[in-house]
Amino acid sequence: MQKADGMNYAPEFRGQVEKVCGPGEFRFGVIGLDHGHIYAICNGLLEAGAQLVSVWDPDPGKCREFAQRYPQVQLADSEEAVLGDGGLQLIASAVRPSRRCGLGLKVMEAGKDFFVDKPGMLSLDQVEAARKACARTGKKYIIYFGERIHVEGAVYAEQLIREGKIGQVLQVTILAPHRLNRPTRPDWFFEEKENGGIILDLGSHQIEQFLTYCGARSARVLHTTVANYRNRDKESFYDFGEGTLLADNGATCWFRVDWFTPDGLSAWGDGRVFVMGTQGTIEIRKYVDPGTSREGDHVIWVDGQGEHKEQVTGKMGFVFFGRLIRDCLDRTETAITQDHVFEAMSVTIQAQEQAEVIRGEEMEGR
Repeated sequence: MQKADGMNYAPEFRGQVEKVCGPGEFRFGVIGLDHGHIYAICNGLLEAGAQLVSVWDPDPGKCREFAQRYPQVQLADSEEAVLGDGGLQLIASAVRPSRRCGLGLKVMEAGKDFFVDKPGMLSLDQVEAARKACARTGKKYIIYFGERIHVEGAVYAEQLIREGKIGQVLQVTILAPHRLNRPTRPDWFFEEKENGGIILDLGSHQIEQFLTYCGARSARVLHTTVANYRNRDKESFYDFGEGTLLADNGATCWFRVDWFTPDGLSAWGDGRVFVMGTQGTIEIRKYVDPGTSREGDHVIWVDGQGEHKEQVTGKMGFVFFGRLIRDCLDRTETAITQDHVFEAMSVTIQAQEQAEVIRGEEMEGR
């Protein structure tokens, strides 16, 4: 599993995989291959027992590449053919962000649940449209927040929090650098109207983590900032962002997102999360421990009993995907609630829209 390129990072569980459904019990199709996260989404579903049936994208080359990775898949003739397949329970997608909500509405109207790469929508109007469609159709609109659900260190940290190891969560600090790999990015990636901006694109992960770890229902944006420090030829692109949030339960968060991972780092980003509780602290070194280990999933916590450190790769699994499959089959909400999905995106959209842009004289000499 390569870790140098985040766009094509597709985790695979190394331990014993638990299947949550029988052969053919949960069947899904794929529409839209604009981002490599579709491979991560499919890996998670397949490991949990889902059956991948069909794929469609307007680019035949992307479909052929996808079929090389998953030879069991059928290449559909059209988007309509996948949507019209009555044997599919769910459609997964990594179509470009500006097209995700529109596709999701069509998927739900076709009687299927929707599982899409982050960010799942780009405006509050889209959030409201998706919310109404969910209520009308009874279908799910689930977003792939991979930096929490597809990192075993993050899964373990959440377990520690739920077990009360550090008491009530008071503050979360998240560092989320990413490697740009600029020559490999499509033109739409640098257009804010297409990808939503750096806080929507990358910050959606961090804001969703904060809401989850502190157990909040909602949060308010106190301040956010974005800047374009080293890609000035891309006028609507930001390569740096940060923000401060206040949750409805009093917890606070500061997060930083950027495209400045050094070339010498073995992973696509040295992602770290710091959680402060009333009785302890947790640090997650998600993808690498620089200078010590190229493995990720390092969790360091301090509680009333002492200091602890564990590397948990292959020990936790990615429980989200199995829970999601059962939720779709049983019409429950054990993996993630629909309200949480929409609140995470609403806060993120507000964080992007309210961001102060660092421009002109502030950037001279940088």
